[in-house]
Amino acid sequence: MKTTGNTILITGGGSGIGRELARELHALGNTVIVAGRTSASLAETIKDRDGMHARTLDVGNAEDIARFAAELVKDFPALNTLFNNAGVMAKEDWLADPVDLTITENTITTNLLGPIRLTAALLPHLRAQPVARVVNVTSGLAYVPLAHTPAYSASKAGMHAWTQSLRYLLQDTNVEMIELAPPGVQTDLTPGQSTREVYMPLKDFIAETMESFSIEDTPDEVAVQRAKMLRSAEREGRFDQTFKMLNDAYEG
Repeated sequence: MKTTGNTILITGGGSGIGRELARELHALGNTVIVAGRTSASLAETIKDRDGMHARTLDVGNAEDIARFAAELVKDFPALNTLFNNAGVMAKEDWLADPVDLTITENTITTNLLGPIRLTAALLPHLRAQPVARVVNVTSGLAYVPLAHTPAYSASKAGMHAWTQSLRYLLQDTNVEMIELAPPGVQTDLTPGQSTREVYMPLKDFIAETMESFSIEDTPDEVAVQRAKMLRSAEREGRFDQTFKMLNDAYEG
């Protein structure tokens, strides 16, 4: 995909993958807007970087998405790229009596409904641009679920299916739909994740991902080598083995 001269919105830009993607894309000569719930984290992302902007957004709130989208296209009329990156992940207790669905509902709202609502709000504007793209950040767990975080896995599987569907529906338009499926990466997504050696170092993930984005004809699905083991598990006939290995090794 074209990696310079764009105006790019990245949700969840206050930390982790979103922050580092924003900085890399800004360094290539793009105008980058990072969005998230915490203004202090967003301010840290854009500190001392001209051409980077921060806007607060609660992707779990439909009214806030509508407000945000209306203001964004007014202030940044050249917006042509959306990264749906914001997300949450937490362990659920399905052996409790009664089962508390607070985490489940928040996860689905943030990870699935939020990106769908934001894309819907921005799609008419994106379709009016000469070239536009939506990059949906899913997960290797979209293909092999982690049983202890079922709503997270389900939300990412849903994003995978939704991205495929939108890609088909928009095939005759100027809007490109790309899926970015990370493996476990050393970020603060879950407690302790940023320091566990089993996870991929964030800088290595960003470097490998940017290599894929630099290809003029970027693949519809961008997955670093570590994520491909999960992506291809079912196709290669080793889903059950991979599922058991992944879940037996869980340390959360």
